[in-house]
Amino acid sequence: MERKEIETKYSIRKLSKSEDVTSFNCGDDDLNDFILHEAKLYRKALLAVSYVLESNDGHQVCAYFSMANDRISLSDFDNKTEFNRFRKHRFVNEKRLRSYPAVKLCRLAVDVSLRGNTIGTYLLNFIKSFFVVNNKTGCRFLTVDAYVGAIPFYEKNGFVPLNGDDKDSSTRLLYFDLNDIAGDD
Repeated sequence: MERKEIETKYSIRKLSKSEDVTSFNCGDDDLNDFILHEAKLYRKALLAVSYVLESNDGHQVCAYFSMANDRISLSDFDNKTEFNRFRKHRFVNEKRLRSYPAVKLCRLAVDVSLRGNTIGTYLLNFIKSFFVVNNKTGCRFLTVDAYVGAIPFYEKNGFVPLNGDDKDSSTRLLYFDLNDIAGDD
């Protein structure tokens, strides 16, 4: 689907603290369970905020994503040399800190009936612009602990592995540098 078609048929909104999602199936039990049972609890505890993409008639949650604060820091790397290589190409000397602000994409899921319609990419682009256009705080990176099967999707959307420590794990820490799309605002 093209961006305009998605925007004509669907809208994105933040779930309220007391709101329940009663029906959703992305084909992954853990992702389904989160939006159906845990998203409200995470919001109330100020741990994560979830957003839904729903049909404009409000009858179907078609996709969702959940976000929380994060950082990329020296402790994410095996040693200081690797961390210095990471930041050397991204920051001028005056901005070389021990950690950098990020937002974690905790979960992203699209209903099975809508897979293959570019909705996941649409949501990633929405999230990226959310932190670049009229940004209210400093946030340099978007991070995600991607399931192995989802890594190609994230890489296609500009994410890269943070380090090699988790290359044989069931999830992989990836990041996107928001400065790559940042414009003047």
